[in-house]
Amino acid sequence: MTTANKNIQIKEITDGQAVHDLFLVREMSRGETKAGKPYLSLVLMDASGEISGRIWENAEQLMGECPTGAVVSVTAQAQAYKGILQLRIDTLSRVADSEVDLALFVPSVQGNVTAMAKELIKLAGSVENPFLKELLLALFGERRLMQAFKKAPAAKMMHHAYVGGLLEHTLAVARLADSISSLYPSLDRSLLLAGALLHDIGKLKEFSFDSFPFEYSDRGRLVGHMVLGIEMIQEKIRGISGFPEELGDRLKHLILSHHGRHEFGSPSLPMMQEAFALNFLDDLDAKINYLDRLAGQVKGEGYQWTEFQRNLERFLFVKGHRGEEGSAPLDPGQDNGVDPRQRTLFGL
Repeated sequence: MTTANKNIQIKEITDGQAVHDLFLVREMSRGETKAGKPYLSLVLMDASGEISGRIWENAEQLMGECPTGAVVSVTAQAQAYKGILQLRIDTLSRVADSEVDLALFVPSVQGNVTAMAKELIKLAGSVENPFLKELLLALFGERRLMQAFKKAPAAKMMHHAYVGGLLEHTLAVARLADSISSLYPSLDRSLLLAGALLHDIGKLKEFSFDSFPFEYSDRGRLVGHMVLGIEMIQEKIRGISGFPEELGDRLKHLILSHHGRHEFGSPSLPMMQEAFALNFLDDLDAKINYLDRLAGQVKGEGYQWTEFQRNLERFLFVKGHRGEEGSAPLDPGQDNGVDPRQRTLFGL
């Protein structure tokens, strides 16, 4: 199999540059000029970021070449319009899926995924309660589930919205849960850690992530990841002899309340210490990830103001630093289709 080559990253493109390279089509829409002439508006991406593009000539003929999710070969001129860099596309053709290495185009987690998965299973094995431990190891012991866990995003657009994001987020929340359990002895470590490890497991079924961009599955939209997670947990509980019903209810409460408020999509409000803790830890990791990615994408170093963040309803003062290669791009000025019930929590 021949793999098509990619020569330049989006983050390296400068005003006035001639561009001939491969990009993934994140969005495509058709428009018309005031004179009624059709044109195409694209959002192109690679592992380093995104850039918009316009096709002014032969728009109707080229529509079939650039559907959402396709990788295309583009010849274009980079131009700054109102201070924003975009591509004026002269030619475009679709590249066969068999010739594409998607890792060049899809943002992914920066950590060692294998090591992260091992640490997650180690934390599951450290749970003292024998029933919760058996439940965790039964779930994470499934090869197919763990393979999916290594690939899945934690959200469609906001926090950890990239390949491996679910594993990274889950591990971070579990680490936090493990740490605070020693600071607050009244917390049930086994219950809190189990809740941290399982709180987003339903996202394995909520999202369709075999291709990019990530989309919700039909069941994901109709049912949601919390209920899907409860179904997955209950299926395993049925196979564990003597699993206490009350313990199962407490664990399910943590899953169903971890967004904290009804308007953020939680069927239940936190009513236990461990549920409050899980809600705060989940939100903490999501916000830190979001702000860190923002800081990696502002220009220059040192503290500076971001654009207005609609999802947080404020400007943010972040310390700029060099973004990591392949880190997921953010579009801070847009709502990005996030469910308004969940917007404050970044579509958790």
